[in-house]
Amino acid sequence: MPEQTRATPDDLFQFLSGEGIAVTTVEHPPLFTVEESRRLRGEIAGGHTKNLFLKDKKGNIFLVVALEDATIDLKQIHGIIGASGRVSFGKAELLVEVLGVEPGAVTPFGLFNDRAAQRVQPVFDARMMQHEILNFHPLVNTATTTIARDDLLKFARACGHDPRILAVSEESVAAGL
Repeated sequence: MPEQTRATPDDLFQFLSGEGIAVTTVEHPPLFTVEESRRLRGEIAGGHTKNLFLKDKKGNIFLVVALEDATIDLKQIHGIIGASGRVSFGKAELLVEVLGVEPGAVTPFGLFNDRAAQRVQPVFDARMMQHEILNFHPLVNTATTTIARDDLLKFARACGHDPRILAVSEESVAAGL
């Protein structure tokens, strides 16, 4: 996807508003990892997350979203999410092409950039979906946007995606979710 056709956070916020989805956003210095984002704990309420951009051997693309402390076995997840064989992390070029975000800014809000092609299969961890409020980067890693769980689902569906809620983390499986 060429740089000029990627959505901006303002494009995203306008879309969310048009869908009747209320969000709050806090700007901060760039955060590239879950470890760096832990500095914001206490300042931003809700479940904090990590996002795995994965692809299988047939080129199917998955965005697995879970709580930041979730334990996910990449050697076993393919069986849970229905991938064709083992999965690997998608390359940065593919991430930019499909979700329109750079590494370090992976987010389910990137589904906004995949509305036409619908190449990504979103998978939300069942334990994460127990939180009423969730936090994600709004297409850039210099802000964190808080959204209600049900509005996250509404957003994904408005982008043409039907997210699957699955027990992908060891914690979800242990809790029987």
